[in-house]
Amino acid sequence: IVRDKRIIVVLIAAPMIQLLVFGHAVELELRELQLAVLDQDQSPQSRAFVEGVCAGDAFSRGDSLQSHTQIEPEIRSGRAHAVLVIPPGWSASLQRGESTTLQLLIDGTDMNRATFAQNALMAYSNTISIARIQAALPASALATRQGSLRIDTRILFNPSLNSKHYFVPGIAGTLLLVVTMAIASMGLAREKETGTLEQVMVTPIAPAVIIIGKTLPYAIIGLLDLGLVVAGGMWVFGVPLRGSLALLGLGGILYIMSTLGLGVFLSTVAKSQQQAFMGAFFLILPATVLSGFMTPIESMPELLQTLTHFNPMRHFVALMRSVMLEGAQTADLLPELSALAGTGFTVMMSSTYLMWRRLR
Repeated sequence: IVRDKRIIVVLIAAPMIQLLVFGHAVELELRELQLAVLDQDQSPQSRAFVEGVCAGDAFSRGDSLQSHTQIEPEIRSGRAHAVLVIPPGWSASLQRGESTTLQLLIDGTDMNRATFAQNALMAYSNTISIARIQAALPASALATRQGSLRIDTRILFNPSLNSKHYFVPGIAGTLLLVVTMAIASMGLAREKETGTLEQVMVTPIAPAVIIIGKTLPYAIIGLLDLGLVVAGGMWVFGVPLRGSLALLGLGGILYIMSTLGLGVFLSTVAKSQQQAFMGAFFLILPATVLSGFMTPIESMPELLQTLTHFNPMRHFVALMRSVMLEGAQTADLLPELSALAGTGFTVMMSSTYLMWRRLR
């Protein structure tokens, strides 16, 4: 270990970097969920209620919707975590002192976020909402009695809030990261360490063909594992597949390009299989934490939230959940597909060129 300078750097620097990343990223407290509003009342009282809901750190004001048909696409696209529906005549019922009902529709793909959104709105409605709403009414319009305010909650895409529906897509992202990045980097590093890769390079085969031949088996294994995870999640845990299997496969291919590219890069810079393993271990944990698989991205510091956009696992996990649980279509997933494609091509091409230069 003392003679291997790179191992020393990994053993000393990696724990400190992971401590800083995990300490800031692992935040279980949720805040600033995107709340879209369908205000059919359009009164000062309804606006006062929405302002009060978004005044704290639980919700952040999202889009204003015009009809019920926009609700599911708004949630499916990820622009809103929940939608608050205020019915017509709501303020008039308040003025008459009648009991009123609001509807809250929540994205159930993340059970923790759904539970938090439901509890946060109910807590607000049970404490200060009536007083704030009544303050927006003219004194002459106040009724002698005050009705109750009820919240009718509907959980979309995962009504039972089954935790397995939430974790299976994340497991797929972690599994592919291990199989295609860690195993590929260790395998290629071992071939380079034993000299077999250099022996193949003296043949008339083009270097690009050699690299493709060495990485393609890991890509095929990764796709097979993805299929096993999806099938196992459906048959064993009852996770639905509401979207297109072809779209799921396309996302998997683009994701594997990124993870395989990282594996090629690690095998290029590592001098031994041990170095490749340590490098893969160093990347797997931050990639998992910064993917939103276990902790909400919205609760992370802004700097880490920005870094998550460069993490292919974040986009793949979001794509898996959207396709399997929400039945999202290609148009809904253009940001995730674009990010995976851009990251995949950039990482794979750069790593392949670097390995080709080293081998030549």
